[in-house]
Amino acid sequence: MSPLLPDWPAILAAGAAEAGGKAWTLARLARYGLPVPDGMVLPVAAYRAWLDRSGLARELHAAAALHDAERIAALTALRPRLLARRPDDSVLAALRQRLASPPWRDGALAVRSSAPQEDGADASFAGIHASLLNVRGEAALADAIVTVWASLWTPAAVAYRARLGIAHDDAAMAVLLMPLLPARASGIAFTCDPVSGRDDRLVIHANWGLGESLVAGATTGDEIVLGEQAQDDSLALLACTPGAKALTSVPAPDGGTALRPGGAEPGAAVLTPAQSLALGELLRQAALALDYGHPVYDCEWAWDGERFWLLQARPVTARGRCTYPELLGQPDIWTRGNTRDVVPDPLPPMDWGSWRRLANALLETGFRLTGFAMLPGAQRTGLFDGRLYLNLSLIQWEGYAAFNVLPAAMNRLVGGRQPEIRLPPRSGRERLAVGLRMARYLLRAGTLRRQGPPAVAEAMRLSRQWREQPLPADDAGFAAEIRRQARHRHAQAPLHFMQGSGGGYLSLLVDLLDAHRPGEGHALASALLAGGEPSVTLRQGYALSEVARIAMADPTASAWLAARRPGDDWRDLPPDNPFRAAFADFLAQYGHRCVYETYLGNPRWREAPDYLLDSLPGLAAADMAAAAARQRQAADTAWAEARRALPWWKRPLLARMVRTAKHETNDREAARSALMAYTEPARRLWLALGERWTARGWLARADDVWFLMPAEALAVLDGLRPGAALAALIADRRQRFATWQAQAAPDVILQHGGAENLGAKAGVVPLAADGHTFQGVAVGSGVASGPARLIHHPDEGARLAQGDILVVPSTDPAWTLLFLKAGGLVMETGGFLSHGAIVAREFGIPAVVNLPGILQRLRDGERLRVDGARGTVSRLD
Repeated sequence: MSPLLPDWPAILAAGAAEAGGKAWTLARLARYGLPVPDGMVLPVAAYRAWLDRSGLARELHAAAALHDAERIAALTALRPRLLARRPDDSVLAALRQRLASPPWRDGALAVRSSAPQEDGADASFAGIHASLLNVRGEAALADAIVTVWASLWTPAAVAYRARLGIAHDDAAMAVLLMPLLPARASGIAFTCDPVSGRDDRLVIHANWGLGESLVAGATTGDEIVLGEQAQDDSLALLACTPGAKALTSVPAPDGGTALRPGGAEPGAAVLTPAQSLALGELLRQAALALDYGHPVYDCEWAWDGERFWLLQARPVTARGRCTYPELLGQPDIWTRGNTRDVVPDPLPPMDWGSWRRLANALLETGFRLTGFAMLPGAQRTGLFDGRLYLNLSLIQWEGYAAFNVLPAAMNRLVGGRQPEIRLPPRSGRERLAVGLRMARYLLRAGTLRRQGPPAVAEAMRLSRQWREQPLPADDAGFAAEIRRQARHRHAQAPLHFMQGSGGGYLSLLVDLLDAHRPGEGHALASALLAGGEPSVTLRQGYALSEVARIAMADPTASAWLAARRPGDDWRDLPPDNPFRAAFADFLAQYGHRCVYETYLGNPRWREAPDYLLDSLPGLAAADMAAAAARQRQAADTAWAEARRALPWWKRPLLARMVRTAKHETNDREAARSALMAYTEPARRLWLALGERWTARGWLARADDVWFLMPAEALAVLDGLRPGAALAALIADRRQRFATWQAQAAPDVILQHGGAENLGAKAGVVPLAADGHTFQGVAVGSGVASGPARLIHHPDEGARLAQGDILVVPSTDPAWTLLFLKAGGLVMETGGFLSHGAIVAREFGIPAVVNLPGILQRLRDGERLRVDGARGTVSRLD
């Protein structure tokens, strides 16, 4: 067996345990088609054999177990003896043979440490172990290898391992060998701002020649700051601060040295703006390839006069925290309380890349109307185990600072069961500032809200135009059209405001009612909002119900539906068939939607209407008159109770709040529909691109495109990275994605402010003291009893009979069709602004949400009582 891993494929196959973290990471980058010089590795086995032959292992472990000065003295005394132990002849022979062939022959080498624990997510070992440059000749190479091996036992390395709790028995070292590049410039870079913690910044340090002075801290070099542009995933040059030494020597190809090339005057920038952007894009591509959910890496790079090379990439293990000063010392609270409602499964890269910045726009727009100083670069979404989380600490603080919404109230709006931030005392001046912000919001919000309906209409018109226009003819055309649509979507401030700021008046309404009917505010507010002008989601349900009635009344259509097989096309019905015409009208208006529509990979109803067609027989049996009567009764009863509870002079305020809260929630649903309309032509573009790349042999199938970040696909379109290497990246991501899907995800994650706590896995809601009642959050009025129907996906909706209690993990607009038949709703997740809560209020359905694990506690078919006033679910059997 050879003691050498001769190339990147062999290194990748050996894994980090044998090749070390540094080498294995570079092997991954090479696999993904990114520019990495050649490499080979002396694996951990070679180190262990060398240490065994030295006979010093016992003494080294004993010295490492000592403390402070004694440990330093003992390790220092052992070092000369350790350095005197030469590598085995078989190791040198394997190296001699490999170095005799191109591209290694007669070249200088970089000999670098690659311990298994190096360059990990928890520890970088930066500067701890030895790396040597410009190594020439067999004797010098042998010395360099031994120096790297022995660096595992320096006092600094031993102390670092002890601090991390790594047993010295587990200490090991691989050695990475790479050709020494004739670097005209080189440096280090961070794919974040390590000081502020912002992940929309990229900081490059560049110096002439080799990068030892930067790594050693002798100079900072030029500091170049790039910013990620949320509207189209591009990078922009924000700043360049000179700091590079004017004259240095660099290695020449003949092994000598040369002055800094290029003929630039002393003090000139190391990189031009174009080179800075090209390097920044390469670094971003590397970080995304390694971990698209947390692409925050510390990299080393070099430029040889023709191209940039990646020399190292390791996760940033310590960076500043991008949060408000008031939250320092408290943990970041990451929650799935709201996101689990519409994106319950892991997010493929394309979805995460499309929504991570847009989510900020949705959440920030309303706060900006107040004049509140938003934190630059704050990121309110995160990806953990593939799932989408919200930074509730930021949201709670911004809600309190801008609108005086207390954390408990924000939790009720968002949903989930999570902690609350600690609030500092507020001075009279700060209270006055909040009052002024709220007044400013009320003055400005009306203007933006009035822009909403035209923006919705424009979304429907433009999305239709985009999905019907010819596809681009070439890669440049695809890149231009993808960016054009993305910039337009990002500029839709009225839609962002409607979607992200739909809970202000609802929260005020609940507080007003709670002040006079303590503990009943949610239930009363829900009942007051029943009926009235229906939201787009309700209109969608009513429209499909009418289609179902037409279908069942038509013998031709009902017979076709009964005999329909997968793949049968409804357009095969006669052109004058009334059902065909009605269904075509429905798809023209609502065909941009689908089940769990936030995922771009899910076909829209216009593409795949099977779910709708399967739902028609059951919908035809829904009692719409009973639903309307239930809405009227819920609202009338609630108005009577509210009028009795409130003093006469507050009743006009109550009426105004109810109207505005109803408009807000309707606007929220309308904005969501419009944003989903914009995703339909985007999906068409990406799938067409996937088909082109499949034809070229770059993808196995068109839907592989969902496993690329938008920035990665655009880099291929722009010719910045090879399309032929995409298959390997996608294969690795699909494998990781399958692992995420098989795992349960925590509902809450706490970070910072102490040791990271990954929270409890999704647990089960406890029974109340009576042994048969569960307490959740009331979001729908009234009381209903009936058999529980446990439905995990809308496709199972045929099992739901009229009047059953619908028990679900979460909902999105596709579930609305089931609400037409349900007697009551029980939902594991969700808050007062979740989709299920909004629709349940409109229907007047008794509904209780925020009952984690309820599906595990109930049996399908057992009788339940859902109390929408008290927020309880009781077993009756």
